[in-house]
Amino acid sequence: MVDKYLLVILFHLVVVVPLFLFVGFNRAATPDWLYNVIMGMAVLVFLYHGFKTITRLIAKSPVVWINLIHVSIVAPLLAWIGYNGKKTGRPAYDMLLMVAFSALGFHLYKAIVVSQTFIKSTEA
Repeated sequence: MVDKYLLVILFHLVVVVPLFLFVGFNRAATPDWLYNVIMGMAVLVFLYHGFKTITRLIAKSPVVWINLIHVSIVAPLLAWIGYNGKKTGRPAYDMLLMVAFSALGFHLYKAIVVSQTFIKSTEA
């Protein structure tokens, strides 16, 4: 059975990071329909991570910071870009690139950690 956390890592590496890089580098040359996708992602990210933030705060989880980053930085940035479309200013696209490269580094690191854990568990 595939680990749920591994699927989250792969989703970010295969879907989220390439999408953010594409939009960040293409800026106003991004197709119009993709701004609707970005706005939809903003809503989904805000709802999902907003709910997870509340449940993790109640549970006093040490990883609530992940959800807070999504709710306070990622979702508003995506909503801003989705709402403004081709009129989005350069700083927002640059921030999207920073988020993309941060997600790339974080999830590559986590993929290595998960793979090392898997290797160690199969050796035992």
